[in-house]
Amino acid sequence: MTATDRSIELINAAAQAAADKLAHDIIAYDVSDVLSITDAFLLASAPNDRQVKSIVDEIEERLSKELGAKPVRREGDREARWVLLDYVDIVVHVQHSEERVFYALERLWKDCPEIDLPEEAKATRGKAAAHAEATADEQDGELH
Repeated sequence: MTATDRSIELINAAAQAAADKLAHDIIAYDVSDVLSITDAFLLASAPNDRQVKSIVDEIEERLSKELGAKPVRREGDREARWVLLDYVDIVVHVQHSEERVFYALERLWKDCPEIDLPEEAKATRGKAAAHAEATADEQDGELH
């Protein structure tokens, strides 16, 4: 079994919304063969809690306006370290960069097929590492 056309449509809209809000390392997996509860996962991250919230809000608004989809569940809002949006057909995970590294969801789903995403979303790959390096360089400069 593979993800439905509706799931792919939702994933692409969510990925584009995340990219528009400058999310890092956007990736999607077709998990339909290993999970019966959903078709696909979208993973994205941001370097701070405020940006995590902004990305989540944009995804939710875009999917509602463009596709008439509302999440059945939204978790993790208060801390904004890892927010989960459950649309039944897809599940969106937006994580603070530190949580993304610690939980490494990509390791869990690496055997599942990757879903092709819009170019803007693909271009976010490696942004978290680049941001972390730039931040470390700034801190090193302050120490000297």
